[in-house]
Amino acid sequence: MTLLKTHLHEEHVKLAAKIVPFAGWDMPVQYTSVKEEVLAVRNDVGVFDVSHMGEFFLEGKDAEAFADYLVTNDILNAPYGKAIYSPLCRDNGTVIDDLIVYKLSPGRVMICVNASNIEKDFAWMQSRHQGFNCTLVNESANYSLLALQGPRSYAVLAPLLKELTDTEYYSVVETAFENEQVIVARTGYTGEDGFEIFGSHVAIITLWQKLMSLKVTPCGLAARDVLRLEVGYPLYGHELNDELTPYDAALGWTVKAQKTKFVGKEALVSKPAKNKLVKLVLEKGIPREGYSVLNSQHEKIGVVASGTMSVILNKGIALARIEIDKAPQDEVFFIDIRQKPYEAQLVKKPFVTGGHK
Repeated sequence: MTLLKTHLHEEHVKLAAKIVPFAGWDMPVQYTSVKEEVLAVRNDVGVFDVSHMGEFFLEGKDAEAFADYLVTNDILNAPYGKAIYSPLCRDNGTVIDDLIVYKLSPGRVMICVNASNIEKDFAWMQSRHQGFNCTLVNESANYSLLALQGPRSYAVLAPLLKELTDTEYYSVVETAFENEQVIVARTGYTGEDGFEIFGSHVAIITLWQKLMSLKVTPCGLAARDVLRLEVGYPLYGHELNDELTPYDAALGWTVKAQKTKFVGKEALVSKPAKNKLVKLVLEKGIPREGYSVLNSQHEKIGVVASGTMSVILNKGIALARIEIDKAPQDEVFFIDIRQKPYEAQLVKKPFVTGGHK
């Protein structure tokens, strides 16, 4: 299969980035070191090319109503200028994808979806479109996307745009960069303050080059994965997949059962979770996806959904999926690493507290 390249590919090559296949794309996994890139985002500012993500637009009288019907979270009651995170579910309650819905203006909604699910998500939305007075267009090929993340993000970005007020977390505005319209959301996947900037390929290449001239640290997918795991954010294909419901991935808060109607409501109202997502930290050993999670009797009770070495804690961390009926009352856990059990401590809060607004 021929891998796709973002329009920033040559910029990554110039910076000698290590480039690897990811979700059907050639993507930069790191530039210098994962540690250096993670620390840049936690302490200063870094930028990621996430142009492989998908962008759909709904326009028309029923744009907001259609978006509200598609996802489990509440779109209709959110104000304009708001970004809303939500799972996208089937009728049986299982998760097709997780995404962000952006209420740009009356009758105009953007939805950002995961790169590996663009075609699947769009086909699903098309299949549920009948009866809603709005258009649904896949504009993924026409947009590039940067994620500028870290405590200095606003200070770096604001002077470059026509207008950017110090807005709240999960807000979205349409403004201009170099006389081109861009969509700027105060969102990200790192737990830190930051922005995601959607624009034409030309605008985003120019913005990337400007950020490089300002000494913003370029960051790759490896750092992004560590950052999101340190703050406990789920990733589709790991904490979420086609067999799980939002409840199985600690996303029950996104299911607004009081909504009159949405795809999967009947199943989700009546279907209890089979799994529980837990956060585990190890003093020794690095947990990896697929490793078995054990109880105090060393019986298997679940699996690691995502695991890594935390740059900030310098310890192994994991998000693990535990079968609810096997969850240990004593809250004692072990992770089987190469046929040796390593004790893992259960933590209730994120491993690292991010600094988003």
